[in-house]
Amino acid sequence: MTTIDGRISRAAWSLLAFLTLLNILNFVDRLLIASLAPLLIADLGLSRAQIGLLAGFGFVFFYSLVGLFLGFAADRWRRIPLVALGLTIWSGMTALSGFARSFVQLALPRVFVGIGEATLTPAALSMLGDLFPRRRLAMATGIYYAGIPLGTAVSLMASSYLAPRYGWRTCFFVLGGVGLVAVLLLLLFREPQRREAAASTQHAPFGKLAADLVRSLRTRRELALTLAGGSLLTYGAAAALHTVTWLVEERGLPYAEAAFTAGFIGVFAGFLGNLAGGAFGDWCARRRPNGHLWSLIPISLCFAASGLLFYLLPARSPLFYLFWFLTAACTSGWFGPLFATIQEQAPASARASTVALALLVLNLLGVGPGPLVTGMIGDARGLTAGLLSSLALVAAAVVPFALASRAKHPVQRDGA
Repeated sequence: MTTIDGRISRAAWSLLAFLTLLNILNFVDRLLIASLAPLLIADLGLSRAQIGLLAGFGFVFFYSLVGLFLGFAADRWRRIPLVALGLTIWSGMTALSGFARSFVQLALPRVFVGIGEATLTPAALSMLGDLFPRRRLAMATGIYYAGIPLGTAVSLMASSYLAPRYGWRTCFFVLGGVGLVAVLLLLLFREPQRREAAASTQHAPFGKLAADLVRSLRTRRELALTLAGGSLLTYGAAAALHTVTWLVEERGLPYAEAAFTAGFIGVFAGFLGNLAGGAFGDWCARRRPNGHLWSLIPISLCFAASGLLFYLLPARSPLFYLFWFLTAACTSGWFGPLFATIQEQAPASARASTVALALLVLNLLGVGPGPLVTGMIGDARGLTAGLLSSLALVAAAVVPFALASRAKHPVQRDGA
């Protein structure tokens, strides 16, 4: 929480830092399939569409459905023990994936990795909403979501080092062990105190939480439009999971070079993109109504334009690396403003539940079909065609965001 003089406490920053580390680990584990895709294709005989299925629907279907119920749980119960339980499950299943000998043996642990990881984000964003005032919420959320590009980068760089030397299975074993150690560290943190408006939900029945959530969807058209635009952005970001395979198969880069370079760029571009996107969203929010939402319009256009040039330019040229960097930054720069917007539009009594619902929608409409459809197009016409088609949907996100930004409902204020 903020201190009496309005400053954010050291405990709040410490918990944000550790939750960001957990989100990094979350995405390292989640993206191992995409990071190791060329090796899995060669060793297990998988197709691009199967890789897309494992990276997309194979993970997010149960992740999203279970996540909705875990969002209700996070609105009622203590959140740190809930995350600790999920971290134990997903880390154990990540380690188990290292024993896989077929598509099915990879797919089954992925289901439980998804179930375990579903505990993290609804609970984490609920805690951040209690710890940070609205004027700093997009920045805090952007820092948390820096776990996506940083986790992607660590996954790629660790894979590029470990897999050629010790085999791809070692990557799963190592990451699973790291997660189990992180469980013990998480339990050292104290549960944040809930804001007054949300505290009553700890004893509220699930039916009331669900009713608050349904009422918000029915009365706030802008929430549905925000989720529609967010799904299109998520589709484009998820389609980019095929980037390493595209670099190897259609741009001629060796696997180790492609994975390491993608990870190296992701560390800097992704982290800077999250910080810049969060800062830009907060800047817009201070200057206009629905500013967090409005900021998503220029971010979407930048994502589509830079991605178009990246996928069309010849490999290894200076402009190729420049627009690779910009695309990586834009791929993650929208997370802070989007989830700050969703929390502003959510009823205070069901903030974690609304985040869980948003994750359900974004995953089923974006994360699931993005890599699967792109992989299917890649099998039929090449990955360049699949990746370019995803950018058309990114550009289309401008329409629902523009419509939602005209909404008359004021955003929620916390007085800070």
